[in-house]
Amino acid sequence: MEYTAQKIPVIEMRNIKKHFGAVQALRGVDLTLYQNEVMGLVGDNAAGKSTLMKVLSGAYIPDEGEIFIQGEPTHFANPMDARRKGIEMVYQDYALANNLDVAANVFLGREVVSLKLGPIGVMDYHYMEQETISLLDRLKINVSSVQQKVERLSGGQRQAVAIARATAFDAKVIIMDEPTAALSVAAIEKVLTLVKELKAQGSSIIIISHRLEDIYHVSDRMIVLRQGRKVSDSPVEGDIHEFRERVVAYMIGARDDFSEKTARA
Repeated sequence: MEYTAQKIPVIEMRNIKKHFGAVQALRGVDLTLYQNEVMGLVGDNAAGKSTLMKVLSGAYIPDEGEIFIQGEPTHFANPMDARRKGIEMVYQDYALANNLDVAANVFLGREVVSLKLGPIGVMDYHYMEQETISLLDRLKINVSSVQQKVERLSGGQRQAVAIARATAFDAKVIIMDEPTAALSVAAIEKVLTLVKELKAQGSSIIIISHRLEDIYHVSDRMIVLRQGRKVSDSPVEGDIHEFRERVVAYMIGARDDFSEKTARA
């Protein structure tokens, strides 16, 4: 498959297969994501959504298939490989260190050292705090202080900090796993506004969510998985009621744009 320079996907996954014992979690799934695009990834439980994204983020190695980043074939042996290539995943539990402050969480695992004395490094807290302030301002995230402990933040603020950390180091793709789960209505709105802000700044985003309203309001395109297969890949369009009915039809098997005859076994 060839693309013009303008149409090379940021990410392309081809014929991804993954099994766990006798369970075939992914049955030859294709996925493309373009620059400045928000993609919704939906499906019932055990449809393969999280497995596919764990393959993309380096947590799982696929049994078969290929991954391309901006047209270049890529192999991930672990999540660090994926992060080095600009793939960041924001997990449902945020994966934040509650006993550390906001700035320390943003730079967690990537601390900036101002001075090294043999094997001992002195961290540059001032630089990390200033960079965190700049990052939060750019993303329009409000916290009272970057020195505030994460455990004192609201659920919406924690999710925002987790998303900010994912964008802090030139990520090409940000994967969000259920970013609005267990949040208040007000917090959900703030997270969705943040997603729109990231898109406005050129980010490419994949959102896994059971909340179809969230997918509808922020996504450009939607992929539906069912039993490890892609059954729909289409623009997000129509009114919310039509959209919800269409997605549910794909999820329960009433509709399938990729029949068993064309799906890779």
